[in-house]
Formats: sequence, structure tokens, C-alpha cells
Amino acid sequence: MESQSQLLMKEKTTETKRMSGSEAVMQSLLREDTSTIFGYPGGAIMPIYDALYNYHDQIHHVLTRHEQGSVHAAQGYARVTGKVGVCFATSGPGATNTITGLADAMMDSTPLVVITGQVVSSLLGTDAFQETDVVGVTQPVTKWNYQVRKAEDIPAALARAFFIARSGRPGPVVVDITKDAQINELDYHYEPVTGIRSYKPESPIDFHQIDEAAHLINLAKKPLALVGQGVVLGNAEKELLEFLEKSGIPAAWTLLGLSAMPTEHPLNIGMLGMHGNYGPNVKTNEADLIIAIGMRFDDRVTGDLTKYATNAQVIHMEIDPAEINKNVHADVPVLGNVKKTLPVLTEKVSGNEHEEWLEEFRACDRIEHDRIIGKEINPIDKGMTMGEVISKVSGAFNNDAVMVTDVGQHQMMGARYFRFKQTRSVVTSGGLGTMGFGLPAAMGAKLGTPDRPVCVFVGDGGFQMTIQELGTIFQTKIPVKIVLLNNNFLGMVRQWQELFFDKRYASTELINPDFQTIAKGYHVPSVKITERDDLDGAIKQMVESEGPFLMEVVVEKEGNVFPMVPAGASVSDIRLE
Repeated sequence: MESQSQLLMKEKTTETKRMSGSEAVMQSLLREDTSTIFGYPGGAIMPIYDALYNYHDQIHHVLTRHEQGSVHAAQGYARVTGKVGVCFATSGPGATNTITGLADAMMDSTPLVVITGQVVSSLLGTDAFQETDVVGVTQPVTKWNYQVRKAEDIPAALARAFFIARSGRPGPVVVDITKDAQINELDYHYEPVTGIRSYKPESPIDFHQIDEAAHLINLAKKPLALVGQGVVLGNAEKELLEFLEKSGIPAAWTLLGLSAMPTEHPLNIGMLGMHGNYGPNVKTNEADLIIAIGMRFDDRVTGDLTKYATNAQVIHMEIDPAEINKNVHADVPVLGNVKKTLPVLTEKVSGNEHEEWLEEFRACDRIEHDRIIGKEINPIDKGMTMGEVISKVSGAFNNDAVMVTDVGQHQMMGARYFRFKQTRSVVTSGGLGTMGFGLPAAMGAKLGTPDRPVCVFVGDGGFQMTIQELGTIFQTKIPVKIVLLNNNFLGMVRQWQELFFDKRYASTELINPDFQTIAKGYHVPSVKITERDDLDGAIKQMVESEGPFLMEVVVEKEGNVFPMVPAGASVSDIRLE
């Protein structure tokens, strides 16, 4: 028997009411549980904004200072909440300004619905004022896109958009709505989409594949699990730990897999990849079995594919069939959502421990600590290091804050030295590596998780790409904590120039503005630290501040991030200095 709430929901989805297309947009967003929107108004989307005016008590609209900032903020919101992020943008330059964010979301599997205004349908193809072929431009960087030219098509288009964005491997969707479709009326009826005939978001579980995978795991002497963001996207953190703890398999995480398990878990052996930990990289080629769980074998993880996991058979647990055998051959592919496939696999594997194998990773940890980590977080030289700042900030938040980063050296340092107790604690740009991502993403993350501290690490280069979002932070009163690690360089590019281009620092040194004055102009309290003796006090001041706060720390100019696997090298060729 259906409950009263089920009957009410059924009644809501079947009722019909006369309204404008713009009103239909707002009603559809409410039906999809949208409570926060990031956007920037303009002529072609003005009818939707006019309708939004009547919903200010139900939907919080955040006026960013740039459409790219809107998309990055929606990404941050989606990543910490697991919900679909929503953006509004106008036609022409408003829509094209979203492209970088859409490409970033596509690479990092972030669920977004971006609604753009478009010129009236009678002017399509005439090069009208602020007309752009949004469908054509965004097609390569979206999971799905669609142009609505009739008001009556709006509910179905948005229902499909939300379903596609959140289901299977998530991703960004664009719905482009002509101005006349926004203005004209329709008999509104909304039916949430639960399936599309031509779209299969998940593969059914193949139990034969599971049996094969379990057989390989039970025989393995040196198995290694690689944990990716698919675990977080699938809400499979509990299932992951049950699998690892029963099998005793050491696990390394990718950049986007950070926080899928607690940092201090005894089976967590650190981060994979170009600036990952020493053990997971060098031991990859000693493992006899690789179990990839919700990760796609990105080139920053594998290095030279011809020299990757040379002694290992590979089990690849993945929701997207396109990723199977794309980069690394899978001896046993296990298709499906890992939240569903991991429990079945866990039932079939034998209880085990791999203490001798784990000790090999711990020995690598000791080498890395002696050669790199100890010097980075407890430096003896006068100049402050990024690692020591990040480690202290993490500790000041009891290792339980959401870490957001921009892109560069500080991003890799954050991944290495920030620590995590719970999932969905990392928001960073992985596949696209978008400078300027950090500040707006932190705004969205804080709005998505108001009860948790959100700390964003930015470099002086990336910070200036979206620095105008300080205006959004001020206007919206978003209490995000900003740590600016200032070395007056484009640090990661400079590091490559030092190591691979004979220290020819071509166009990487920055002459920066007075960031304290800029923060003051945006009414954001700030402090600048140049001496180590002042660092602890400044961190305490930032942590205890109630609103937004900018802490600028002048770090050593030519500090490097190590370990490092040079681009195109084998993971076994990792450099410690």
C-alpha cells in the first residue's frame, strides 16, 4: 500500500498547470531537489531570472563574478554533496564562458546541469546579437546537451538532463533554452526520468567475472588495490573498507580518490602518480595483481604504459565500459557500479593478511620520510615550505576539514600532506588541471557543507585567474578559509623548467599585486606571513575567524615537489630529489 507521501508525490508529478516556460524551469528544478544555483544573468536568460525572483525563499541563487566561476562553484557543491550542481548563464559569451568548467567537470565525472539562455528561435542561424551555437560548442565537453525551442519541451528536457547528469558515470549536461520558449506558456506536467531506452548507465553484474576476479585475488601474493573517485561517486566507501579489510590488500589512492578511506587506515599506503608516494609507485612493478577500483589509469598514474605493472595481472572494476582496455589491458574486467560489485566480490574472496608485503611499503615510507617528508614538514632552512604550512593547517582543523585546491605545486603538496577522516573531503581539478578552479570551487563546497570547515589552498598564479570571486564571497558571506602560498612564480612550470629546461625560467616569474590590499577592498580579513615564528598564530587566527579569511604565506621561491615521476618515465623511475 502506498504511503501518504508517495501518493502526494505521485499527485505532484501528474498534475497539470498552465505557466510560462520560465516558471516551468523553476518548478522542474524544485522537483529535482535543487536548492542552490550559481549563475550570472543576461538578456537571453532574463525571463528565467525574472521567474527566479519569486523563488528566493526556496532556491538560493549565488551571483558569481564570472560564468566560469559559476561552473567551478557548482562543481565544488556537487563534489561535497553528491547532488547535481546547477548553473545559469546567458547566451553568447555567457555560455562560452562556461566551457572550461564543463570540460573540467567532464574529465572529473562531476554531475552538473547548466541551463543557458538562447536568442529567440526565429533568429537562430542569423548571427543575432549574442548568438552562439551552444549545442555545437559544448558537445565535446558534455555528457549530453539539448536545445529547447518550445515551452512544452522544457519539463521533459530537464528531467532527462538531471537523470543523465547523475546516473552511471556522472557528468555535465547543458540545456539551451530559446528566449521565446522561456516566455511562451505550456500546460506543465513533470515526470522524473528513471530510464532511457538508448542509455544504459550501468552494466548488470557478471558473476563469472566476479568469480574470476576472486580466484586471482585468492592466489595473489603481492596484490595492490588502486582506489579512484568511482568509490566516492558510487558512495561505496563502506564496501571498499569491507573488501580491503577482509582481503588484507594494501590500497593506494589516486588524486581524486583521496578521502575515499581515512588517511590513517593501516591499509592505506598513500597516493599514486607523478607526485605520489614512493612505495605505491615503485611497488607497482613488483605487484603480481592490480585491482583497479573506480579509476581510469590516467597517464599521471601510469607513466610509461609499456613499463607499467609489468609483473601483474589486472582486475579493472569500472562503471564505464569505454575505460576498459583503453589504457591498460584488463585480464578480468568487472563492469558495474562498485557499490554493487564490491560486496559480491568480498563474499567470494578469502580472508587474508599480507603483512610481509605491507612491510615493504612501510620500508618505502621510511625512506621517503628520511629523504623528503621530514625535511618538508619540519624544515631547518629559513624559508617556509608549502608542506609545513599545509600540514599545520590540516592539524589545526583536527585533520577533518574539506580541502579544496587550485592547480600547481600547492595542489600536489595538499594531496600529500593534508589528512582526512571522512569521505568527500577533497575538491580539486584532476583531469583538466584548471588553474583558477580553487577559489570558486571552495565557495560551492562551503555552501554545500556549511557545517564543515572548508579550506582552499591557492597559488599566486591561479588565485589571480578567478580572484574576482572574492566579491562573491563578500556579498554572499561565504566563510571559506583561503591559504595563499605565494612564491612569486608559476611554481609547477618553474619546477619543470628547472629540472628539464636548464633553469631557463621563461615567463614564469610573477610580479604580484598587494594581495592584502585587494582582500581589504573586498572586505575579506587577511594576514600576511613572512616569518615562520608568526605562522602558528596566523593559522589560529584564521581557524577561529567566523567569516571568510585570507592567510597569505610567503614560501621559498624555488621549492620543488618530490617525489616525482618525470613525464613519460616508468613509475619505477621515481625521483626522490
